[in-house]
Amino acid sequence: MNWLIPYLKEHKRLLAAVILLGSLTIFAASALLFSSGYLISKAASRPENLLMIYVPIVLVRTFGIMRSVSSYVERLMSHSLILKIVSRMRVRLYEAIRPQVSRFKTGDALGLFADDIEHLQDVYIKLIFPWLSALCVYALSITALGFFSVSFALVMGLYFFVFTVLVPLASLLVMKAKQMKQKEQRAAQYSRLADTVMGMGDWVFSGREKAFVASYEQAEKEWTRLESSKRSFARGRDLCLQLLAGAAVVTTMIWAGGQSADGQMAPILIAAFTLVLFPITEAFLPLSSAAEEWAGYSQSLGRLQTAEKEKPAAHFIQPVFGDDGLALQFRRVSFSYNESEPVLQHFNFSARAGEKIAVLGPSGAGKSTIMQLAEGLVSPQSGTVLVNGHEPDEYISREIAVLNQQPYLFNTTVMNNIRLGNPRATDEEVIEAAKKVHMHDYIQSLPDGYQTVMQETGSRFSGGERQRIALARILLQQTPIVILDEPTVGLDPITERRLIETVFDVLEGKTILWITHHLAGMEQMDRIVFLDGGQIQMDGTHEELVQQELRYQKLYELDMGIS
Repeated sequence: MNWLIPYLKEHKRLLAAVILLGSLTIFAASALLFSSGYLISKAASRPENLLMIYVPIVLVRTFGIMRSVSSYVERLMSHSLILKIVSRMRVRLYEAIRPQVSRFKTGDALGLFADDIEHLQDVYIKLIFPWLSALCVYALSITALGFFSVSFALVMGLYFFVFTVLVPLASLLVMKAKQMKQKEQRAAQYSRLADTVMGMGDWVFSGREKAFVASYEQAEKEWTRLESSKRSFARGRDLCLQLLAGAAVVTTMIWAGGQSADGQMAPILIAAFTLVLFPITEAFLPLSSAAEEWAGYSQSLGRLQTAEKEKPAAHFIQPVFGDDGLALQFRRVSFSYNESEPVLQHFNFSARAGEKIAVLGPSGAGKSTIMQLAEGLVSPQSGTVLVNGHEPDEYISREIAVLNQQPYLFNTTVMNNIRLGNPRATDEEVIEAAKKVHMHDYIQSLPDGYQTVMQETGSRFSGGERQRIALARILLQQTPIVILDEPTVGLDPITERRLIETVFDVLEGKTILWITHHLAGMEQMDRIVFLDGGQIQMDGTHEELVQQELRYQKLYELDMGIS
């Protein structure tokens, strides 16, 4: 919670103003209906003089205006507070990542952290601010009712406790379980779909496109069932809350009627006390819907806290390859997701130091799993994964760098973005890395050269230019192993060819593992490994596979448009 609470303490005065205005908005709405109920009851009793209802009329207008004004000012101040908090979070995130950026590699993790910052602002707007305002109204309402009847105040306190604590907590626990299961199912589906679409040629060639469609539709039905279950729970919860609100109104009506019958309350106050509950319960109802989103918020908090707690590496260490000269080894590795059918089973694979290997295969063959195992993102259920002779650990980023499909670029200078590969790199080293990836001349042509500020996510640059910036980062990381995860996806053929040439030129001598569906550039690879069913079905050079493997030959001709 150190990514939430400290900012509230830092801006406690502004927070107090936001909570006060939020409570004032609820109070104004309640007072408006209280005055309206009193006015209607008083007018129905036919007072002898209109002056006797003049004050209620003025109060109705006053509270109506107050509700609108306080709501507007509360939104204005709450968003001002959010902007202050988010700006501080971004600076804190940047300062936390800079000393240890090599641990995160370059790409998705950095983008994910930035998205987490944006995500957390909903915690304040949808959950924290409304809940604190509701608690203030809760306390004030029970205190005020205590002056009329302690027993009735306790009954209403129980109603309000269910609204503000019990139902939101139950909603959080139930929806968290459903969301986690749905997230796992959707993640597996996306991975399967992406692999299949990129390898569609292999599906068509093997005649298994109908099997893919059937499996995909079955997975979609399961996801739809989970989504329907969530909606059903939400509808049932909201119905119960509405019934509970109705019960609270009826309870208030009965109590007010009894007070009036005992002569302790004027009859014209019965409607006033009954109507005042509607805006109060209306303020409590959204809390349960907001609480169900906490699962997503907690994941963002966990990632940010983990990023900040990790200690930066004291210095960059050039790893030493094992005595056998193998940079990467998989020894009888088995792995499966969520106890499903194994993706890899007794899988054996090795890559020698300096070897360039392309990993191909249809959807679900295990290409992405191999990359995740090598990076230490997941652990095998059995078998051993060795990177330079040892198992992946917390410092694996010193040995493996990743160039993926969408590298993240921060909204800071070009110099800082490249230096993320090695925070200790000098300006000269950054410039040298940019020259190697053929970006120096273009950067120099920018308004402020290397001090030009990139737009958010690097939108100032084209897809190929963003990949070259990321490649420059990898050069500064100086890792002996580089994984290429479809870095040319979405690029036009000319840009793709030029980027491939640059990649292999600047990474000469490094061990390269190229995860791809596209067969362009296969001629430059030392080995091509084709996976299917979690096992290696083809292994050899491009020339060998073209001559000896009809399946590879057909795929190559189909992918390259050779007739």
